[in-house]
Amino acid sequence: MSDTTGELAELAESIFSGAGGTGTAFDAALWKTLEGSGLARLTLPEAAGGSEGSFTDAAAVLTAAGAHAARVPLVETDLLAGWLLHGAGIALPAGPLTAAAGDLEVDGDTVRGELRRVAWSRASAGIAVLTPTKVVLLDPERVAITDGTNLAEEPRDTVRVDGPATVAPAPEGAAEEFRLRAALGRALLLAGAARGALTAAVTYAGQRVQFGRPIGKLQAVQQQLALAAAEVAAASAASWAAAGAASADGFAAPATRFAVAAAKARAGEAAGEVARIAHQVHGAIGFTREYDLRLVTTRLWAWRDEDGSDAEWNAEIGATALAAGPDGLWPLVTGRP
Repeated sequence: MSDTTGELAELAESIFSGAGGTGTAFDAALWKTLEGSGLARLTLPEAAGGSEGSFTDAAAVLTAAGAHAARVPLVETDLLAGWLLHGAGIALPAGPLTAAAGDLEVDGDTVRGELRRVAWSRASAGIAVLTPTKVVLLDPERVAITDGTNLAEEPRDTVRVDGPATVAPAPEGAAEEFRLRAALGRALLLAGAARGALTAAVTYAGQRVQFGRPIGKLQAVQQQLALAAAEVAAASAASWAAAGAASADGFAAPATRFAVAAAKARAGEAAGEVARIAHQVHGAIGFTREYDLRLVTTRLWAWRDEDGSDAEWNAEIGATALAAGPDGLWPLVTGRP
């Protein structure tokens, strides 16, 4: 981790840990702070209102956001919508953005169709949509939005459009890069949420006294916490490695595609184990709505299936390894000849 990334990690941790709040709606105050600090559009170029940070820098911010269950569309604004609109030559609206991929009917500047499970659309200033050939910018004020949520009660809305929109040709290779960017962002959020769940479990185990001593002194509890820590370390290592590959080689590189697939699959696998152990350590209190543990564990359960499930990405990893053959497997895994 570079000095700059380390400083970003400290800044992000201080911002997200101080945000507080256990609601489900968009955190406008937090978003204002992120915009003021340059973290809202961290990886975008200056011409798009960005800070020109690397994906490794984004990893520091997104893992902190996941650890503190931040109610803001960072991945959607920075990694997806901002990149997509800027690449298509469409001016970015001010404020939070969201993005989706879908097969809308585009006739000139008239767009018709429906998009499902669009993240944060009701809180966004613009909805960027990638169709097979076009990039479309929808004005949330001119579409019909039906509220929906994922398991963590984050907005996942249905958007219906039948009217004018801003339309431009899609950049070459946009569909594959969009998929990889979304998966990388989700893997980083998962790694952060897993860390948040582990931190809560370790803290509780040190405070909860049973049989005359903290339950964290019991060997069985220590063993489970160690297993959770190993899962958190694996998810973090895989997701940060993928971010590093994207920073170094871009998303078109085979090594980056393989690293992102591994990161999303590994973070998704870790999510289930860490959530299970965290709830076991907390006992009955961990399952109550009033207790904050649910803020990270419901996100672990929801995010592991978003932007490609473990099974989908593991299948891609297997297909890539088979295609590489005996001579290509080692370079594929290590990133070295």
